[in-house]
Amino acid sequence: MTEEEFATFYAQAAGRITGQVYIMTGDFHEAQDVVQEAFVRAWDRRRALDRGLGPEAWVRTVAWRLAVSRWRRARRGRLAWLRSGGPPPAGAPDPGMVDVAAALRRLPARQRQCAALYYVCDLPVERIAAETGLSTGTVKTHLSRARAGLAASLDHPVDASGGRDA
Repeated sequence: MTEEEFATFYAQAAGRITGQVYIMTGDFHEAQDVVQEAFVRAWDRRRALDRGLGPEAWVRTVAWRLAVSRWRRARRGRLAWLRSGGPPPAGAPDPGMVDVAAALRRLPARQRQCAALYYVCDLPVERIAAETGLSTGTVKTHLSRARAGLAASLDHPVDASGGRDA
């Protein structure tokens, strides 16, 4: 990929990938940060991005992995706080929080990732399996559980068809 092709790719994909990673992480600023870092890493590999799953999938996967690494570091930081007496108590949640975003954040990370890739990125199950390294059966299980979890969180009955076929 040439510099001009990369610039075009960035202009076309950065916003879309940021939105997709936001759905996966539940934190817009975190999504912006990890997507930018993923694009910086993609710049160094731009000649190799034409292969495999494609440049958008590569950037999205790197951004997801960066987010997971940050979560792990944050968790270690929280554990250090707890060992030292803990942080001050947090205030009440913002009443203006969107119900769907809150419901997504309650899902386990893999369910949220699979649901975002399926419903937001409109990827087929096989592609999600390839991007995440999971089997197609595991992806289908995560999608089914995500739908049930979202339905329960949003106080809606689970549709027997599940929306789209998984």
